[in-house]
Amino acid sequence: MSPTIASSVPCAPSSLRGDSAKKAFTLMEILVALAILGLLVGLAVTKVGGIFGGAQLTTTKYFVQDSMKTALTTYRIQVGDYPSTQEGLQALITAPSDKVDRWHGPYIEGSTIPVDPWGHPYKYAYPGVHNKDGYDIWSMGPDGVDGTADDIGNW
Repeated sequence: MSPTIASSVPCAPSSLRGDSAKKAFTLMEILVALAILGLLVGLAVTKVGGIFGGAQLTTTKYFVQDSMKTALTTYRIQVGDYPSTQEGLQALITAPSDKVDRWHGPYIEGSTIPVDPWGHPYKYAYPGVHNKDGYDIWSMGPDGVDGTADDIGNW
Protein backbone atom coordinates (compact mmCIF):
# COMPACT_ATOMS: atom_id res chain seq x y z
CA MET A 1 0.00 0.00 0.00
CA SER A 2 1.19 3.41 -0.83
CA PRO A 3 0.89 6.43 1.45
CA THR A 4 -2.01 8.74 0.81
CA ILE A 5 -1.59 12.32 -0.15
CA ALA A 6 -3.74 13.57 2.72
CA SER A 7 -1.29 12.22 5.26
CA SER A 8 1.56 14.21 3.74
CA VAL A 9 -0.26 17.60 3.89
CA PRO A 10 0.91 19.59 6.86
CA CYS A 11 -1.68 20.46 9.49
CA ALA A 12 -3.08 23.94 9.86
CA PRO A 13 -1.36 26.11 12.48
CA SER A 14 -2.66 25.56 15.99
CA SER A 15 -3.96 29.16 16.18
CA LEU A 16 -6.54 28.36 13.50
CA ARG A 17 -7.75 25.10 14.95
CA GLY A 18 -10.08 24.13 17.73
CA ASP A 19 -10.73 26.18 20.90
CA SER A 20 -8.08 28.83 20.41
CA ALA A 21 -9.91 30.23 17.37
CA LYS A 22 -13.06 30.63 19.49
CA LYS A 23 -11.26 32.72 22.15
CA ALA A 24 -10.71 35.76 19.92
CA PHE A 25 -13.21 38.61 19.43
CA THR A 26 -14.53 39.39 16.01
CA LEU A 27 -14.39 42.85 14.57
CA MET A 28 -18.16 43.12 14.91
CA GLU A 29 -18.04 42.28 18.63
CA ILE A 30 -15.37 44.91 19.22
CA LEU A 31 -17.38 47.56 17.33
CA VAL A 32 -20.54 46.75 19.32
CA ALA A 33 -18.61 47.01 22.60
CA LEU A 34 -17.16 50.38 21.56
CA ALA A 35 -20.61 51.65 20.59
CA ILE A 36 -22.04 50.64 23.98
CA LEU A 37 -19.10 52.24 25.75
CA GLY A 38 -19.62 55.45 23.76
CA LEU A 39 -23.29 55.54 24.74
CA LEU A 40 -22.46 55.07 28.42
CA VAL A 41 -19.85 57.85 28.34
CA GLY A 42 -22.34 60.14 26.61
CA LEU A 43 -24.97 59.48 29.28
CA ALA A 44 -22.46 60.03 32.08
CA VAL A 45 -21.28 63.35 30.66
CA THR A 46 -24.83 64.69 30.30
CA LYS A 47 -25.68 63.72 33.90
CA VAL A 48 -22.68 65.50 35.46
CA GLY A 49 -24.42 68.89 35.29
CA GLY A 50 -27.37 67.51 37.25
CA ILE A 51 -25.10 66.05 39.88
CA PHE A 52 -23.25 69.32 40.46
CA GLY A 53 -26.46 71.33 40.30
CA GLY A 54 -27.86 69.26 43.15
CA ALA A 55 -24.66 69.74 45.11
CA GLN A 56 -24.97 73.53 44.79
CA LEU A 57 -28.44 73.48 46.33
CA THR A 58 -27.34 71.14 49.13
CA THR A 59 -24.26 73.24 49.89
CA THR A 60 -26.33 76.42 50.05
CA LYS A 61 -28.95 74.84 52.33
CA TYR A 62 -26.22 73.60 54.64
CA PHE A 63 -24.57 77.03 54.74
CA VAL A 64 -27.70 79.02 55.59
CA GLN A 65 -29.18 76.46 57.98
CA ASP A 66 -26.13 75.14 59.82
CA SER A 67 -22.75 76.65 59.01
CA MET A 68 -23.54 80.22 59.99
CA LYS A 69 -25.54 79.19 63.06
CA THR A 70 -22.42 78.55 65.17
CA ALA A 71 -20.73 81.81 64.20
CA LEU A 72 -23.85 83.89 64.78
CA THR A 73 -24.65 82.18 68.10
CA THR A 74 -21.09 82.73 69.35
CA TYR A 75 -21.32 86.38 68.30
CA ARG A 76 -24.62 86.73 70.18
CA ILE A 77 -23.20 85.16 73.35
CA GLN A 78 -20.13 87.40 73.37
CA VAL A 79 -21.59 90.67 72.09
CA GLY A 80 -25.09 90.39 73.53
CA ASP A 81 -27.20 90.21 70.37
CA TYR A 82 -27.01 89.19 66.72
CA PRO A 83 -25.53 91.67 64.25
CA SER A 84 -28.10 94.18 63.02
CA THR A 85 -29.26 94.18 59.42
CA GLN A 86 -27.08 97.23 58.80
CA GLU A 87 -23.98 95.55 60.31
CA GLY A 88 -24.74 92.38 58.38
CA LEU A 89 -22.52 89.33 58.21
CA GLN A 90 -19.47 91.60 57.97
CA ALA A 91 -19.77 91.97 61.77
CA LEU A 92 -18.52 88.38 62.01
CA ILE A 93 -15.21 89.44 60.45
CA THR A 94 -14.66 93.00 61.68
CA ALA A 95 -15.93 94.54 64.89
CA PRO A 96 -18.75 97.07 64.60
CA SER A 97 -17.53 100.44 65.89
CA ASP A 98 -19.94 100.50 68.85
CA LYS A 99 -19.15 96.91 69.97
CA VAL A 100 -15.35 96.77 69.86
CA ASP A 101 -15.04 96.14 73.61
CA ARG A 102 -17.30 93.04 73.51
CA TRP A 103 -16.29 91.69 70.10
CA HIS A 104 -13.88 88.71 70.28
CA GLY A 105 -13.85 87.65 66.64
CA PRO A 106 -13.42 87.03 63.88
CA TYR A 107 -16.16 84.44 64.09
CA ILE A 108 -15.60 82.93 60.65
CA GLU A 109 -12.42 82.12 58.76
CA GLY A 110 -11.17 84.35 55.99
CA SER A 111 -11.27 88.05 55.38
CA THR A 112 -14.47 88.10 53.31
CA ILE A 113 -17.97 86.75 53.66
CA PRO A 114 -18.41 83.68 51.45
CA VAL A 115 -20.65 83.98 48.40
CA ASP A 116 -23.22 81.41 47.33
CA PRO A 117 -22.39 78.85 44.61
CA TRP A 118 -23.79 81.20 41.96
CA GLY A 119 -21.46 84.05 42.97
CA HIS A 120 -24.03 86.18 44.82
CA PRO A 121 -23.59 87.47 48.38
CA TYR A 122 -25.72 85.86 51.07
CA LYS A 123 -28.48 88.09 52.43
CA TYR A 124 -28.95 88.71 56.16
CA ALA A 125 -31.62 90.42 58.26
CA TYR A 126 -32.04 90.82 62.00
CA PRO A 127 -34.67 90.77 63.25
CA GLY A 128 -35.83 88.35 60.64
CA VAL A 129 -38.96 88.54 58.57
CA HIS A 130 -39.41 84.76 58.61
CA ASN A 131 -37.75 84.15 62.01
CA LYS A 132 -39.30 86.90 64.14
CA ASP A 133 -37.18 86.13 67.24
CA GLY A 134 -34.01 85.42 65.31
CA TYR A 135 -32.22 86.21 62.09
CA ASP A 136 -32.88 85.40 58.46
CA ILE A 137 -30.00 84.36 56.23
CA TRP A 138 -30.63 83.37 52.63
CA SER A 139 -29.29 82.94 49.15
CA MET A 140 -31.11 84.43 46.19
CA GLY A 141 -30.71 81.04 44.48
CA PRO A 142 -29.72 80.25 40.91
CA ASP A 143 -31.68 83.14 39.37
CA GLY A 144 -29.95 85.77 41.56
CA VAL A 145 -33.22 87.59 42.21
CA ASP A 146 -34.36 88.21 45.77
CA GLY A 147 -37.88 87.16 46.76
CA THR A 148 -38.43 84.44 44.14
CA ALA A 149 -39.37 80.80 44.64
CA ASP A 150 -35.80 79.53 44.27
CA ASP A 151 -34.46 81.50 47.27
CA ILE A 152 -32.83 79.25 49.88
CA GLY A 153 -33.15 80.42 53.48
CA ASN A 154 -32.96 79.28 57.09
CA TRP A 155 -36.74 79.29 57.45
